[in-house]
Amino acid sequence: MSTFDPDALECLAAIVEEGGFERAAVRLSITQSAVSQRLRSLEEQLGSVLIVRSRPLKATTAGRLLLKHAMQMRLLRADLQRDLHDLTPGVAVAARDEERISLAINADSIATWALPALSSLAHQGLALEIVTDDQDFTFDWLREGRVLGCVTTLRQTLRGCKVAPLGAMRYVAVAAPEFAAAHCQQGLSAHNFSNLPFVAFNRKDDLQAEFVAKALGLRQVSLRQLYVPSSEGQVQAVLAGWGLSVLPELKVRAHLQNAELVNVMPGRSLSVALFWHCWNLDSAVLDALSRAIKNAAATVLMPDIIEEKAH
Repeated sequence: MSTFDPDALECLAAIVEEGGFERAAVRLSITQSAVSQRLRSLEEQLGSVLIVRSRPLKATTAGRLLLKHAMQMRLLRADLQRDLHDLTPGVAVAARDEERISLAINADSIATWALPALSSLAHQGLALEIVTDDQDFTFDWLREGRVLGCVTTLRQTLRGCKVAPLGAMRYVAVAAPEFAAAHCQQGLSAHNFSNLPFVAFNRKDDLQAEFVAKALGLRQVSLRQLYVPSSEGQVQAVLAGWGLSVLPELKVRAHLQNAELVNVMPGRSLSVALFWHCWNLDSAVLDALSRAIKNAAATVLMPDIIEEKAH
C-alpha cells in the first residue's frame, strides 16, 4: 500500500474544509502554489483526480477516501497527544489548528445539550470543530469522511462505523402570546394552519409540516414559512411575533414557564429519535467523545422513542 505524505493529506482536507485553494493556503500558512503542488502530488501518486473544480469544490470518490484517511491520521495524533499528556501531565502538547477533531451535530442539539457534553474535552485541550446541519443531513458529513462522528435521525450504520441510540427530543408548537391571541386564539387547527406563518430552520427543515400533518391527522400539508438558520434565532423570531414554530421543548421550557411563549397545541408533541454514529476505530479520543455524547443525552433526552424525524 502506498504511503501518503501527511502534509499533502492535510492539504487535501484543508481544501475541502475551507472550500478553496486560497483559504486552504491561508490556514496552512503556505502559498496557493504550494497547495496546488501538494494536491497534484497526491493525484499523481494515486493516478486519480481528487478534487472537482466546481463551485463549491467537491471531493471525488477517491478524494473522499483520502479525506477519510486524513481524518484517521488526525485521530491517531490526537490519541498520541492524549497519551503524552497522561505520561507527562505537566508538559502541554499543543495541537496544530489543522488537526481539529470534527463532528457533525444538528443545531437543536447544539442549542440544548451537546455543548455541555463536550465541555470537559474542550477544557482538556481537544481541538474540536463542530459542523452544524439539519439533523437528517449530518449523516452525509460522516458518509463523505469529513467528520469522525455525527448526531443524526438516521438509524442505519455505515460500513466501518458504529451506531448508538441517544433517545428522543420532544418538540412542541409555540407562539408569542400576542401572536396567538391575534391569529390562533383557540390554538392551531385544520382551519387556520395554512394562513399562519411558521418559522422554520431552513429549506431542508420539514419538521414544521410533519408536526402539523401528524397533529391534525392530515396526509400532507403546505405551509407559509420564514427561514431562520439558527435554533436560537428561531426562538427569538417567535418571541418577536414573526409567527409560530415547532421547537425543542428543552429550548423553550423556560419561556413557556415565564409565559413569554404559549403552547398552541397543548397535549400534542413530536418526539424525534436521535442516534450517535462514529467510526469503528480503537481510539481513546473517539471513545471519550462517544461516552460524553451518550452520557449527556441520557440525562436530557426521552428514553422512549415515538417518532423518528426532525431538523
